[in-house]
Amino acid sequence: MSGMPFFESGIQHLDELVRDRLLCAFDFDGTLAPIVTRPEAARMPPGTMQRLAELTRYAPVAIITGRSVADVRERLQFQPDFIVGNHGLEGVPDSSRHREDDEAMCAGWLQALSTAVTDPGVRLENKGCSLSVHYRLARDHAKAEANLADLLGRLAPQARIVAGKCVFNVMPPDAPHKGDALQRLMQSCNARYAIYAGDDVTDEDVFRMRRPDVLSIRIGRAADSEADFFLHHRLDMFRLLDELIKRLREARASNWLRTASGFLPATA
Repeated sequence: MSGMPFFESGIQHLDELVRDRLLCAFDFDGTLAPIVTRPEAARMPPGTMQRLAELTRYAPVAIITGRSVADVRERLQFQPDFIVGNHGLEGVPDSSRHREDDEAMCAGWLQALSTAVTDPGVRLENKGCSLSVHYRLARDHAKAEANLADLLGRLAPQARIVAGKCVFNVMPPDAPHKGDALQRLMQSCNARYAIYAGDDVTDEDVFRMRRPDVLSIRIGRAADSEADFFLHHRLDMFRLLDELIKRLREARASNWLRTASGFLPATA
């Protein structure tokens, strides 16, 4: 299912979302920060950073990313309410997973891949609880993709493999995904609604939930995406954040005025 352009067809949905306990959640790479050749060079534009910091004044904000929590935290100049890393493997409140088991499994895979991967354009990134196998710098992307898919499919124990933009994400077979993480966060902060924006295959785990209380937005159009809507370009995130802040600010002011006038009971 292909979504519709958000600002042309879906912006009115924000008016309903901001009325009651909204969680604002975002992917990092390709959504809040531009995709770069080397992942360690990724930086969030100052305009995005400032808007997110402002957004935290009105609603809980979560970043749900394939990066580790520590990696993302050092790239931020504000404090979101939640940082979930490794596609949902770390940072989720009340998680019952044993990090040591995930790390040991990834260490074994890393050792096997370090021996088997010979293409100098392929980079192995150990994120503790998961691995990313990048081939953006490979001379022949199609050949590298095919070779890596075959190699990763033969890992033992078997891994959960999710392909992305010139990357394979390698995770424990029973690993939670971003959709699982979003649902846990909604429960944790008692959110009635959520908005989620992402740009890649791992974000489809959120999009395909098709929950009526979750508004999903993809960065860039994709015919096979399950997202409700799409933004034409990552820079449209500026406008999306501005529209959210504006509506949340107005909703808070309206609730305050009605409460002060005695029409509504005061809320926490």
